[in-house]
Amino acid sequence: MSSTTTAGSRRSVDIGALLLEGRAFLALVAIFVIFSVLAPNAYPTVSNVLVMSSHVAIYALLAMGMLLVILNGGIDLSVGSTLGMAGMVAGFLMKGVDLSPFGIDSTLFPPVWVVALVSIGVGALIGLVNGVLVARFNVAPFVATLGTLYAVRGLASLMTNGLTYNDFGGDEALGNTGFDWLGFNRIATVPIGVVVMVVIALVLSGVLNRSVFGRWLYASGGNERAAELSGVPTRKVKIWVYVVSGITAAIAGLILTSQLTSAGPTAGTTYELTAIAAVVIGGAALSGGRGNIRGTLLGAFVIGFLSDGLVIVGVSVYWQTVFTGAVIVAAVLLNSVQYKGKRRARSGSGGSPGGGTSAPPPASPKSPTTAAA
Repeated sequence: MSSTTTAGSRRSVDIGALLLEGRAFLALVAIFVIFSVLAPNAYPTVSNVLVMSSHVAIYALLAMGMLLVILNGGIDLSVGSTLGMAGMVAGFLMKGVDLSPFGIDSTLFPPVWVVALVSIGVGALIGLVNGVLVARFNVAPFVATLGTLYAVRGLASLMTNGLTYNDFGGDEALGNTGFDWLGFNRIATVPIGVVVMVVIALVLSGVLNRSVFGRWLYASGGNERAAELSGVPTRKVKIWVYVVSGITAAIAGLILTSQLTSAGPTAGTTYELTAIAAVVIGGAALSGGRGNIRGTLLGAFVIGFLSDGLVIVGVSVYWQTVFTGAVIVAAVLLNSVQYKGKRRARSGSGGSPGGGTSAPPPASPKSPTTAAA
C-alpha cells in the first residue's frame, strides 16, 4: 500500500516539475491561443507571425548575450546603449567620413560590410571595457555596466548633438548601398533578422553545450572560487562573456537600424531590462550557473508576442507595461520555486546546499570542471 502511494506521489511530483520546467513554452502557447481568439483575422496569420518574429529577433539577440553574463553571475546594463551606439556608428559611416581633418580633401564612403564590421567591433570594445572593469578591477557588474550605460549613451548623443541619422539608402556609384538588406530582405519568406537570430542561437548553444568554454562558464557561474581552484581561467571567462554580450547587442543595433532606416542616440532605451526579463522568463537563475539558450529564446518570444498582441487588440500602452511587469514577476516567483526545490533535493542527498553547481573536485589544475547545465 505504501509503495503504491509513494509511486503515485512521485508521478505527481514529476508532472509538476515538468510543467514548471516548460512554463515558458506553455506561456507562449497560451499567449498565442488567447490573441488568436481575440484577433483571429490579424494575429495568427503567417505574415504577422513573421513580422512579430522579426521584432523578437532584436530582444533575443540582446537576451542571448545577457544570458552568458548572467550565467557567469553578472549583469550587463549597457546592452541597450551599445545597441544605440552601433546604430549611430553605422549612420556616421554610411553618411561618409570627412577626411579633411587629416589633410585629405575628400570623403570616404565605406562599403556596407565594413560598416557592419566596424559597428560590431565597437560593440565588442564596449563589452571589453565592461569585462576588464569587472574582472581586472573588481568593480561590481551592476556599477560598471551602469556607468557604461550612461557613458556610451552620452557619446552617442555627442556624435550628432542628439539628432538622428536618416536615409540609409546609400549611393550605388559609391558602392555603399544595401544597408536595408538586414531589415527588409528575406530568405524563403523568413526575415533576415530571424535568420541571424537562429544562426547566433545555434552557435551559442553549441558553445555552451559542447565546448570547454561552456563548461568553464557554468562552473565559474555556479561556484567561482571552486572553479578557479580547479584551473578554470575565471577572469578570462568573465571578460569574454561581456565581449560576446557587446557583439550581440551591436548586431541587434544593426538590424534595428536597418528596420527603421534611421539611427538615433536614444535607440534601445530600456532594452537592457527587456533582455533581462527574457532571460528570467526563460528560466535562468540570476545568481548564475543555470540557464540555456532555448529557454532564453522562449522568454524573448513570450515578451515579443505578448507586446505585439496587446498592440493588435488595442490595449493601452500603459496596460502593456503592467502586463509585461506582471509576467516578469510571475517568472521570478516560479524560478524561486523551481530552484528552491532543487536546493532541498540536493541538500537532502548530500549535494551542494547552495543550490548552484556542485563544487568541482580538486583534480589536476589542467582539467577543466564540468558543470551541469
